[in-house]
Formats: sequence, structure tokens, C-alpha cells
Amino acid sequence: MLTLHDIQTAAQRISGHVLHTPCVESKTLSEITGAQIFLKFENLQFTASFKERGACNKLAQLDLAACQGVVAMSAGNHAQAVAQHAARLGLRAVIVMPQFTPGVKVESTKRLGAEVVLQGDTLDEARGHALRIAQEQGLTLVHPYDDPAIVAGQGTVGLEMLQAVPELDTLVIAVGGGGLIAGMATAAKAIKPGIRIVGVQTQRFPAIFNAIQGTSHVQGASTIAEGIAVGTPGQLPLGIIRQQVDEGDIEQAIVMLLEIEKTLVEGAGAAGLAAVLKYPQLFKGKKLGLVLCGGNIDPLLLSSIIERGMVRNGRLARIRVGARDVPGSLARITAAVAQAGANVNEVQHQRAFTLLAAQNVEIELVIQARGHAHVAQVLEAIQAQGFEAQLV
Repeated sequence: MLTLHDIQTAAQRISGHVLHTPCVESKTLSEITGAQIFLKFENLQFTASFKERGACNKLAQLDLAACQGVVAMSAGNHAQAVAQHAARLGLRAVIVMPQFTPGVKVESTKRLGAEVVLQGDTLDEARGHALRIAQEQGLTLVHPYDDPAIVAGQGTVGLEMLQAVPELDTLVIAVGGGGLIAGMATAAKAIKPGIRIVGVQTQRFPAIFNAIQGTSHVQGASTIAEGIAVGTPGQLPLGIIRQQVDEGDIEQAIVMLLEIEKTLVEGAGAAGLAAVLKYPQLFKGKKLGLVLCGGNIDPLLLSSIIERGMVRNGRLARIRVGARDVPGSLARITAAVAQAGANVNEVQHQRAFTLLAAQNVEIELVIQARGHAHVAQVLEAIQAQGFEAQLV
């Protein structure tokens, strides 16, 4: 089993090659959740992920003269981490990525000098191909989580968090293959045996939860938290988790971190906060350490998440209005919206596909508002003009 000494040695080995990221309190999130929340900004690493720690620790121990290169499988963050530190050490790097990997992660990995192979629909399928490449080309496999050197490197996150904030009593950690939580649990429990470790998985990818609890929840096909979309957890992390770990709305958490902390995280990076927001009663009054484990998110996905977040909090709303199809009706409707202090984003007339009488028209407005109460005021303003109006 991994020990605290292994993680402390890893910390010395990677010092100067990865960023010692800040771990600071978020007063606003603390007020919202009722817990004292400290954020570990691993999204500030050069490749925007904690994965650099494990990759750096692993590659630093290779015999560079004898090594013909490395191969890894990854949905993106481990890929970039291996590519970055392989390039720094002058090693060839081949990265096998699943077909669903966001384009931003593929291009970033190539830009760092790695050879990228897109293979398989899942990380497990990519792993099989990476193993074949390792055997055929004599490359060293750098596993993303089932390797003691990788897990020790990831454990340095926990080491730094407890050095920065010794009074932490709970760590909330996103779980994919289990490398991060296994390393952090080893370090944290050795330093502070009473600390509580909470792992978070998405409902669509519950592999670790199934393994620990003996359940058989069905695995989904896709998730916005692709960084923790792992079908088969590592045996080394699983063994540690069984001993150490006690047993959201990720989109909402991404938007909140962007608005409140002005920091960008990917789906996996927001999973910890999502769990706290969804189950506040489990964490109220605790001193929580959350790891913002990655910040690599596809810009198109981010724009969609922001818009959906605006809909959820009432800052973007769709209103359907029934009106007589005569000149001036639309002008009166939009004037009512303006007088209520909202802004019109989109307008659509619907004449054919409606159950209204032939001389009537159905108008859909997408408006910008200040929140749900403001949307209600806009509806009242339109109705006061004699129109039927409702939220869609």
C-alpha cells in the first residue's frame, strides 16, 4: 500500500516542475452552502489539471537513456500532463484518446508535442489500444490512475491542502479512476486520521460507487464530466479507497464558480461543489476542502452550460404570447417587455403550427431578465396590455 512517505518523496521530486497551487477560502460559496469552503485551484496548473503531479512523478523516475518513449490513454487531462512532461524530458509521447474527447483537449495535447491516436468509444477501449501500442513499439505505459507513482503524485494535492489549511475536517473529491482520491486519502488520513474523505461520482458513471457498495447501477454513454467518465476503476486506488473513504448539479456548479470565483472549471472540476450544493445537510458547519481538479472545457459546451444556467436562474426565459394578427400587436408586446425592464433576445411568429384561430398569431419571445421574480413582472406587464402570456 502507498504510504505518506511515498507522497512526501513525490512532493520533493515534482517541486519546481508543477505549480504549488493556492488553497483559499471562498466566502461567498461558504455563505451560500453553510459550510466553510476552501478551494484548491488545480485548474491553474500549466495544463489546467492536477494530472501533472502524477505524470511528473512517474516520468521523473524513468531511465531516460533506456526509455524509447511513453504511451498513455486519456480523455484529455492525463494526456496533456504526460505530453507536457515528456516534452520537458525529451521523450516521445503517444496518447490514445477516446473518440468522444473534446476537440480542445485533443488539440492541446498535439500542441504539447504528443502523437494523438483517437481510438474507441470509451476509456476502457482506448486502454486496450494503448496496451497494444506499448507492446508493439516498446513504449512505457503511463497509466492515468492504476500506478503507485501516479497515485503518489496526485496525493501531493492533499499534502498541500493540509499544509495550507490544517483545520480542514472534510475533503470532497471528484472520482474517476480513483487516483486522486486514493492519493489524497492516503496523505490526509496519515496526517489527520479523523479527517473525512468524500468521493463524488456522476450518476452516469458510477464505477467506484458500484465497486465499493456492491451495487450495479447502469453506466451511461456520455457526461459533461468526461474527466471522471471511467468505466473500470484502478485496482490500486480501489484498494486504498475501500480502507480510507467514507462514502449534483455540475452545470450549476460550473456557472457559480465562473460567476463567483471568476475561475473556469470543467465538469469533473465542478463535481465536488455540485455535491455540496445538492446535499448541503451533509456538509453544513464543516470546514471543507474542494479540489477544482481541472479547467479544460470545450468552449461550445461552456457556452451551452452558461445559457442553460441563465434559464435555470430566470435570467433567460421564453414567453409565449397569443395576439390578434394585426399591425401594432408586436410593438405593444415588446414595449411592455421594455417598460418592465427586460430585454428581448429573440422573436418568432407562429401562424401555421398553432391551435389559435386563423386571425391570431402565436409569438414566442426569448427575454433577458434579472431572475424569476422579474420574469413574473414581465408576464404581468404583457397581460396588462390585454394579451395572453405564459412561460414556455
